[in-house]
Amino acid sequence: MITDDIKAAYSQTKWALALRGLLGIALGLFILARPLASVAALALVIAIWALIDGITNIVRAFAVRGLMPHWWLLLLTGAISVAFGVAALYYYPALSLTYAVIWTAFWLFTGGAMAISVGIAERRADVPWAWTLAFGVVSIVGGFLAFMYPGLTLASLISLIASFGIVSGAVMLVSLAKLRGFERDVSSATNFGGGRQRA
Repeated sequence: MITDDIKAAYSQTKWALALRGLLGIALGLFILARPLASVAALALVIAIWALIDGITNIVRAFAVRGLMPHWWLLLLTGAISVAFGVAALYYYPALSLTYAVIWTAFWLFTGGAMAISVGIAERRADVPWAWTLAFGVVSIVGGFLAFMYPGLTLASLISLIASFGIVSGAVMLVSLAKLRGFERDVSSATNFGGGRQRA
């Protein structure tokens, strides 16, 4: 019975790797082939994600109302997220894409500021600090560029998503090939052992 469970899990893993690998590569190629449609899809995903996240937070807020004294903060967060999701659908796709650009710029700013502070602390501790500080400066410059050139930022995000899809899909297919090679090795070792026992 345990052997059957292992075989079933192995079979599911094989199919999952194959399906996710092919879908990842197909998605990446589709994004590269039709970038404008991909930008519109990204805007729709952001709006729907905000709606689902907000509704989930509202439901959780009422569920923990008797346990958490500050449950209303969760409720407020959910309400803001739902409001943003509705507005993003109403002003589709401009608001979602603006959010994506601002979020990217903010992420680069905060990451750069943290790296600069770490670099300064490393310099005071008399340890190598130049690369950390340089990374921080580059990140902050990237944040300014992301904010100043929103079209380039969106193109970079779409390219990054496409590259991730293709690379992750290829990695999964390679993992599937290795898994099948492992299966052949185990099968041949089992047959060899069985032949020796019968002999």
